[in-house]
Amino acid sequence: MSRTTAGSRWVLPALVAAFILVAVAEVWLLTFVGSRIGLLPTLVILIVEALVGSWLLRREGSKAWTALTQAYTTGRMPTGELADAGLVLLGGIMLILPGFFTDVIGLFFLLPYTRPLARKSLGFLIARQAAKSGVDFSVIKAKYGPGTVIRGETVDDPAASTEPTAKDVVVQGEIEP
Repeated sequence: MSRTTAGSRWVLPALVAAFILVAVAEVWLLTFVGSRIGLLPTLVILIVEALVGSWLLRREGSKAWTALTQAYTTGRMPTGELADAGLVLLGGIMLILPGFFTDVIGLFFLLPYTRPLARKSLGFLIARQAAKSGVDFSVIKAKYGPGTVIRGETVDDPAASTEPTAKDVVVQGEIEP
């Protein structure tokens, strides 16, 4: 059995256990808060959180989408922008869902002040898990910054003809500034 197969066997049961654990914690916390402040104030808090979550999702989502499309149009690799868009989407969904634990995590993902910390934390966890599973990062590390010069030479192909053929169209004229 390969290392990847053995390592990924626990992922599905862990996700199921996490979903069950979060649901139980949410129900417990909702019951606890509801018994302390009453049913109506608890429902009002949940509705306000959902409305604030949808407003934040719309506002931060449009900012993340603008940054993502701007990165694509300028030719940059949109790694941070793509992560921000994913975190905004996940945070908005968590804020719209009823519950207090998911709301705290959703705010952590959605707010522009805490999102960079969430992005770095999740990136660290993903990189650590990938390193455990045997992913070789030395291939990915080769980056070229702006202004990097790669030395090389241009070689003319003697078989290529510079004369236009019958299927080529030649347009003559002048370009005016």
